[in-house]
Amino acid sequence: MSSLSLKEISAQLESPKMGDRMVALANLRDVPPKDALPLIKKVLGDESLQVRAMAAFALGLKPTPESYDLLIQILESEPDYNVRADAVGALGYLGDIRAFETLSRLFYEDTNWLIRFSAAVSLGNLQDIRAHDILIKALDSEEVVMHQAAIAALGEIKDINSIDHILPFVQSDDWLVRQRLAETLGNLPSPKTIPALKYLEKDSNHNVAEAARISLSRLATTD
Repeated sequence: MSSLSLKEISAQLESPKMGDRMVALANLRDVPPKDALPLIKKVLGDESLQVRAMAAFALGLKPTPESYDLLIQILESEPDYNVRADAVGALGYLGDIRAFETLSRLFYEDTNWLIRFSAAVSLGNLQDIRAHDILIKALDSEEVVMHQAAIAALGEIKDINSIDHILPFVQSDDWLVRQRLAETLGNLPSPKTIPALKYLEKDSNHNVAEAARISLSRLATTD
């Protein structure tokens, strides 16, 4: 349970200081979802973008029967792209498969790269193989962070058919892309996986090499 009582958190959410309201939301960390939801709802329309964004994301961390509908409402009415991006991320954490169509539409239609990035990450969190075409398209993005998100998500949905699309990224200049690739390949056993991981195991970046070693070990135990 939170170090503060629900009554104290509720009072803190009404503070004129933005920092107090953000601390109050953080104090919901150990509060059960059904008790947290009424408090989160108090600040979904807060004047502060930071507070609204934090509240939107909290809906994904505190799943209740209302959370999905509230997040959809935020996406339909919120003008700020940062808040909307956090709502998109929350849909992924929520894990409600109903979000698939919304996330797909946002990826294809939204012009903001952060929202499209969040949609790709959340599609991975849903672990729905239908995301294949979207995530493969994300690999063509000019944004390197989109490559990171798409490769990680393809691993989350265990998309064996994506291997030929992601293997070229062993040569990526971005070490985080190579690390995500090493992690993802651990979820995609195939004849092409082991050679790629052995190559990444010799990567000059320690994090990449370690990720490749872990994936090789995981695959060895599942043979």
